[in-house]
Amino acid sequence: MAFSKVERRLRIKRSIRGKISGTAERPRMSVFRSNKQISVQIIDDINGKTLLSASSLEKEVASQKGTKTEQAASVGKLIAEKAKGAGIESVVFDRNGFLYHGRVKQLADSAREAGLKF
Repeated sequence: MAFSKVERRLRIKRSIRGKISGTAERPRMSVFRSNKQISVQIIDDINGKTLLSASSLEKEVASQKGTKTEQAASVGKLIAEKAKGAGIESVVFDRNGFLYHGRVKQLADSAREAGLKF
């Protein structure tokens, strides 16, 4: 049985979400990648609240010229700075069914470099 790209990603996403969950001490960092933008949220699954978010649409990132991969690196750095400001040191990384490659990997690497642990 052949699945479309979207169906395949959703199957992987459900599998991942069955295994990981964010807490108040170690929230889940969920990445969403569209064709043009990338966004990330830090989520406390126990309380069902989004604690922080960052996107390539934010002024600090959108004003910079560069490739989508460079924008993803900027978003990763931005979310790490916001998390540090909110007192969040470590997170659980949720790639949301996307392959850990390209923009998703760049975002994760830059967040790690900026001091976020996962």
